[in-house]
Amino acid sequence: MASHTRRRVLDAVAGSSGPLEAQAIASVLELHVSTVRFHLDLLEEARLVQRESGGDRRRGRPRVLYTAVLEAERDEGSREQLIEVLAGALARSDADQGRSSAINAGRDWARGLLAERSDSVDRRSVLLEVLDGLGFDPSPDGDAIELRWCPFRHAARRHPQVVCSVHLGLVQQLLGGDGDAPPDVHLLPFVQPSLCVITLP
Repeated sequence: MASHTRRRVLDAVAGSSGPLEAQAIASVLELHVSTVRFHLDLLEEARLVQRESGGDRRRGRPRVLYTAVLEAERDEGSREQLIEVLAGALARSDADQGRSSAINAGRDWARGLLAERSDSVDRRSVLLEVLDGLGFDPSPDGDAIELRWCPFRHAARRHPQVVCSVHLGLVQQLLGGDGDAPPDVHLLPFVQPSLCVITLP
């Protein structure tokens, strides 16, 4: 974004109420359309704009429209990539050591989350609140909790031994605290395509 022209092109796309063609951007900014296309290609590569095909059919060059990529969408993509890289790195280590490291990472994650909360005697309620806040869509069912959504599902499907172990450590810490023996909790991943189950002691 060091280029002033590139920032102007991005501002024009982001400020539009709808998708724009390169020619329309060139007209507004009084630039040659080839210059605009050059900057749009770089902005697309940086995931700041995205292209789509226009709905109408015309002779000649296909109609290409550009829209700005929302910051939340960029953040989501970056977060998924980071999770995938970290899970992949742990998955390549010794299986037992990788699983143990993942569980400990989950326990550390829970400690950080608990530090932001006031003390509560009812650890199960805290567990449900935390899981809900993280996007797992938990549903209590007797001595189990159904997780009807996983915000880390893509990485979990590729590296369940890592990602699901992190979640197990998170649950253990939220339920058991820093006792010597973690509670007898089990996490059954993907019992259905979008359902995981926590079994409680």
